[in-house]
Amino acid sequence: MTISEVVGSVRPLTARDLPEVYALLAADPVAHCFVASRVRVGGVDPWRLGGDMLGYFDDSGLRSVVYHGANLIPVGTTPASRAAFADRLRPHGRRCSSFVGPADEVLDLWRLLEPAWGPAREVRHQQPVMVLDGEPALVSDPLVRATTREDLDVLVPACVEMFTAEVGVSPVVGGAGAAYRARIAEIVQDRRSFARIDDDVVVFKAEVGAVAQGVCQVQGVWVDRAFRGRGLSESGMAAVVRLARSDIAPVVSLYVNDYNTAARKAYRAVGFREQGAFATVLF
Repeated sequence: MTISEVVGSVRPLTARDLPEVYALLAADPVAHCFVASRVRVGGVDPWRLGGDMLGYFDDSGLRSVVYHGANLIPVGTTPASRAAFADRLRPHGRRCSSFVGPADEVLDLWRLLEPAWGPAREVRHQQPVMVLDGEPALVSDPLVRATTREDLDVLVPACVEMFTAEVGVSPVVGGAGAAYRARIAEIVQDRRSFARIDDDVVVFKAEVGAVAQGVCQVQGVWVDRAFRGRGLSESGMAAVVRLARSDIAPVVSLYVNDYNTAARKAYRAVGFREQGAFATVLF
């Protein structure tokens, strides 16, 4: 299927499209949390948004969106809109470092773009999305707290270690160390970084990476190797949920690799339930 075979067209979004964008994002606040958080701050202006927003329109108006920045994220796409987006994106080459979003949408869009943009470094086909909108089922670790700028010297190395283990590439390669530290400092400044730090050792940490529409998305959950197997991830996440629900948003979400059975078990023990699945394509 090509754009000439579908009833609809793709164009960059403008400020006058925002009411329809908000309505589309509101259809699934959990799945669309990241894109909604960017739109909430930057509208659809590429400079403020950190990427382009492309919309697929038919006679009924805006039907689907693709956010195209460091990540490529589909929102409410259909087979017809994915074909149209692929036709629009294919000739310009890949500039994103990953695709991420609802599994069926990501994997189908990647199928259409892989011949031109491939190969991927890794494809994670199934990443359960987990949600908790009430009190956690476990007692919180009382030593987990919001971090401060004074914690950055020990917090940033822990973030680098977690990111490298999860993604397979260090976030500070190529001279990106200062930019990465600044990003962590911004999260800390916004009181969206939580950790247990004992004697200058980050024992447990997690961040809230996105907030919008009453939902926050947790990322970067990590326990120091020397402290694993003690239940600290469960009590730490219980603390993060309580702090996040109190100060950030009433619904806490995250997504996890399907093969990470220990993490899924820990999140279920805290009270998270699975609600759909994401997929990620890494380059």
